Amino acid sequence: MNEWKRYLIEIGMGVDQHGQNPTKASVKAVRDAITRVCTVGLLELFELDFERDVKAEIIIGVPYPENVNVDEVKNAIPIPCEKVVRTVEGGLKGPGIALEEFGDKTNEMIVAIAFITLYIRRGKK
Repeated sequence: MNEWKRYLIEIGMGVDQHGQNPTKASVKAVRDAITRVCTVGLLELFELDFERDVKAEIIIGVPYPENVNVDEVKNAIPIPCEKVVRTVEGGLKGPGIALEEFGDKTNEMIVAIAFITLYIRRGKK
């Protein structure tokens, strides 16, 4: 048997207060989620090769999902594994304060939610 099994699910939130950048909010959401997870035992517990036996699936709910740089979101996952990122309309945008010095174009604050599922594949190699 050599199939993917869910091992871990974590949620994170990220905010871009200035700049109205959905990618920055998305990366912060992923980093927020992974700060609560320690996967050190995966390698020893399951004798895994991260690049072959681990997959991270990331769903980002964020305003303006079409503007998210998916490669930057993938880079926020620190382990060398397969990474699948999907962005969807979601998250939240609300009124903040527009400061020209910070590059604001509007007064919107962008909030992203990251839903990360880590899969492992065990079986005969």
